[in-house]
Amino acid sequence: MKNEAEVVVNDRMQKGYRYTRAAPMGRAFDPDFEPELTPAEMLRLGVFCGKYMTDCAAEFPASWFKGAKLAPHDPDCSLNYFGVRASVPLRVWIEKGWIHPDDPRGWFQWYCRYYSGRRMPDEDRRQIARWRAFRRHAAQVRKHCEPGDPFCRPKQRQALLQWAYDSRDI
Repeated sequence: MKNEAEVVVNDRMQKGYRYTRAAPMGRAFDPDFEPELTPAEMLRLGVFCGKYMTDCAAEFPASWFKGAKLAPHDPDCSLNYFGVRASVPLRVWIEKGWIHPDDPRGWFQWYCRYYSGRRMPDEDRRQIARWRAFRRHAAQVRKHCEPGDPFCRPKQRQALLQWAYDSRDI
């Protein structure tokens, strides 16, 4: 029998949302999904101008937030690893139909919950396909930049970090 745990979410974007963690933390991933960074690593590196997880930390392990670069008030893109904004506003994600109702914050929220053990087969397949498609940006960085040059395509490199691809050494 699996060690399942029910999670109840009460934050600014979800009240009373419930899901079950059915897989072990950080394990039992789909074979097509091999992220290079954990959610904790992403938060420590600096992603989403420090604003992504400021009101929902209780849902995830406290260890994820040790050393995390979070902005207490307004977004601060200097907290991003490459120091640039590399995402569009949430309203754009909503307009494009990229947001699933269970994850109103988008891909990174899905990834944090997936990493934590939540499984939703149809949504997992959709998000994994989006993640795999995003790797084209790594190919562009490799093609146009000298290896390890953080000043070449910093926005694209930051975006890759925000999709769990480690673009620091490309």
